[in-house]
Amino acid sequence: MRDRPYTLLSCSVSIDGYIGSASSPLLLSNEADFDRVDAVRASCDAILVGAATVRIDNPRLLVRSRDRRAERAARGLATSPKKVTVTRRADLDARADFFTVGDTEKIVYCASPVVADARNRLGPVATVVDGGDRVEMGSLSNDLAGRGVERLMVEGGGTVHTQFLTEDLVDELQLTVAPVFVGDSEAPRFVRDGSFPWNTGRRAALVDVRKIGDVVLLRYALSSRFEDV
Repeated sequence: MRDRPYTLLSCSVSIDGYIGSASSPLLLSNEADFDRVDAVRASCDAILVGAATVRIDNPRLLVRSRDRRAERAARGLATSPKKVTVTRRADLDARADFFTVGDTEKIVYCASPVVADARNRLGPVATVVDGGDRVEMGSLSNDLAGRGVERLMVEGGGTVHTQFLTEDLVDELQLTVAPVFVGDSEAPRFVRDGSFPWNTGRRAALVDVRKIGDVVLLRYALSSRFEDV
């Protein structure tokens, strides 16, 4: 067993690098790309998003295709991957779609000081894991591997993207660029400030460029574990 899952980071951005507006989420992709992402989801054991994404976007994080759900069920799997989130404050609503929709396990990693509150609030709908004084993505990844997660899809938001990338925990980046500008410095960006392993001295390896309708998919290999599937 690997010490951490194969980790694929997936995100859609505007031409100027934003993932939403300052006031609401933006649908930056198109139906063909949504279907591609659905296929990627179906191939994974778990999907991770940050607590802010759960609060703001209220994502369902399910495999949409009936055929893909059936194929997973035929292999003895839940019809959608496990759902994972990470929080410092445990300020999450147990009635959110993240927790109430789907037949898969939900896992919440939270900081030690709020574990009791999180278990009181979310215990009936999720597995709450004590992540230590500050939840580190490396430790989280190792714990997921111990729970049988071999392939992890990270879908955001910006804080989570930054943590995984700056800690050099991403094997593959799938970045979809939409033909729009947001033009608002208050809007959320793909990543926040940080010290990233890929720079002018260590350039990320671009392995695929694909036009999907009016968006462009860029695939980067960010580790030697990259799987071209």
